[in-house]
Amino acid sequence: MSNFDGITAGLGKALEVRGYDKPTPVQTAIMAPELKHADLLVSAQTGSGKTVAFGISIASTLLGDQTTLKNVKSPLAIIIAPTRELALQVKSELNWLYASANALIASCVGGMDIRSERRSLEKGAHIVVGTPGRLCDHINRKSLDLSNIKALVLDEADEMLNMGFREELEMILKASATDRRTLMFSATVPKIIVKLAKRYQRDAVRVNVSSDQEQHRDIEYCAYTVSNNERENAIINILRFYNAKTAIVFCATRAIVNRMTNRFTNRGFSVVALSGDLSQNQRMHALQAIRDGRAKVCIATDVAARGIDLPNLELVIHSDLPKNRESLLHRSGRTGRAGRKGVSSVIVPFGAKKRAERLFQSAGINAKWSVPPTLQEIMQRDDERILLDPILSNPLQDGETKLVEKLISSYSVEQLAAAFIRAYRSGQSVPEELSIDEKFESEMNTNNIRNHRVNKPSKSRRAKNNRKQIQEDFGNAEWFSLSVGSKHTAEARWLLPALIRGGGIDKQDIGAIRILENKTFFEVASRSVENFLSNLGPSRKLEKSMTVDRIGNMPVELLNNKLEQNKLKDNDNVVIIDRKNLRNRAEDYEQKTDKVKRKKLNKTNKNKGKRKRPIEMFDTNDRNEGKLIINSERKVKSKKNKQKSGVKSGNKVVQTQGLATLTRNKVK
Repeated sequence: MSNFDGITAGLGKALEVRGYDKPTPVQTAIMAPELKHADLLVSAQTGSGKTVAFGISIASTLLGDQTTLKNVKSPLAIIIAPTRELALQVKSELNWLYASANALIASCVGGMDIRSERRSLEKGAHIVVGTPGRLCDHINRKSLDLSNIKALVLDEADEMLNMGFREELEMILKASATDRRTLMFSATVPKIIVKLAKRYQRDAVRVNVSSDQEQHRDIEYCAYTVSNNERENAIINILRFYNAKTAIVFCATRAIVNRMTNRFTNRGFSVVALSGDLSQNQRMHALQAIRDGRAKVCIATDVAARGIDLPNLELVIHSDLPKNRESLLHRSGRTGRAGRKGVSSVIVPFGAKKRAERLFQSAGINAKWSVPPTLQEIMQRDDERILLDPILSNPLQDGETKLVEKLISSYSVEQLAAAFIRAYRSGQSVPEELSIDEKFESEMNTNNIRNHRVNKPSKSRRAKNNRKQIQEDFGNAEWFSLSVGSKHTAEARWLLPALIRGGGIDKQDIGAIRILENKTFFEVASRSVENFLSNLGPSRKLEKSMTVDRIGNMPVELLNNKLEQNKLKDNDNVVIIDRKNLRNRAEDYEQKTDKVKRKKLNKTNKNKGKRKRPIEMFDTNDRNEGKLIINSERKVKSKKNKQKSGVKSGNKVVQTQGLATLTRNKVK
């Protein structure tokens, strides 16, 4: 163990048993003789061997010239980690490292029985590993005494500050002995970390193990430009293309995690989810499924995935752009560890390409820009994997010879090979056929090829043609229902995006949305119905636990509403104009609107002497037979009424539930 000279013999023996033949760069830097008793501010990548590094570093402080630790009444060292998973992982590492020193190591993390933790502390723990919140709980309960602390370690200090633990950290630091050693480990060292170090460390030595570029030299960065509605399809193709042993997909919210988990499970991926909705036991089961190979894909929020260590992680996918360079480096740093190669794939919407380029530049990363893998590319990669599969070169096992002979005598070589290929592909999810338009747009944005513009219509012409095509092609549609209504605060502004994301269709494929008290009805173009149902899966669940039911024709409830609306013709204050050829009849519409205005104005002047403007609404509950309704409105006097009524429009509020608003013959 000459490579670990200078450390305690017991720790050296433990490292040898665990198979450590040489120290990592961060461990080598920590073992420098001049740093033996110094406060340290260490910048090192996640997964670079930091736990063993600070375990070695504090050994001389805790043990001195002794080989074992004596019984104590209060802890000698405290290690603070941002998440319970990381804290428990640190405890596990220190248990074997300090086994020969007879060290008692206790954990204090959220989600565990605080009474059991208190009993462990009362037994005389030498080292305490915990999360900031739970450690503060024990300090307030007087069950954790830090007055005799000799060493304090902040692991992933930048993450703890990002998670909002500054007050808790300062409380723990102030409660600790003033003559302690303080070691701060952080993947990045922003200004807030430097300020914290100056305040709570004594003549700290800054240790930079390597630059960000060197830390991530084993990670290949890929940026894929896609449209928003193709985001999940692109992720499916990326997962299929790389077929990683373990992959993690980072999402922005819990709702996206839940929706993506349901969809990917329906598509045949072995998936686990990590989000704030899970209990500690559920999280542990999910992580264990990844570790033992029962699951290959982990879909998680940024916060829920902090501190977890996934073995053989080969692929990191950012379903949304990281907020800053620190988040990008932290996420990506989970792969490409211990000399193994890894891939970090960033999904970039068309409109966010410039922002993504600035993000990569700030992180010192040279990303490879491309379009997501196509169906043909994935099939080609599958063929390569089949040819390289080690199962083809394995020798025959006992008992297989007779069956092999029967197969050879019964089938041709081509039939057997085809059966092998089908069996191989049967366990794989079918790749998505990405939209040609989005791919073309991505290639144009990526490569700046102006020659393509010669044969491509102008943007305005494309938009005009698309609108015309949509109006002509929408044609037949099927009605569906959602298990939420106005009673559940359902609104079209968030229902529409939810349907697009959950159903994997475009907004042009969704027709009328009619919100009733207890349920909502909506149209889906016939051409997209099968794709919509396939993406929802057999559970028919949308985010927020909404259930989708297929109805077919227009529901009876809407037919009744339609009959009631037709009765409005008898109302003197209402003018009804057929929707058909609305643009060509703009002049008639304006004239009739003026008549209503004059009529209502005269009536208002007689009653209150105040002028009121008419509310103009277009009923979209039926695309073919919709009616334009012009009616008077009431003046809004309070903010409360404004909020309840709908969209603000100067001094009036326009009712928008199931309606598209028109003002001065212009559709908003």
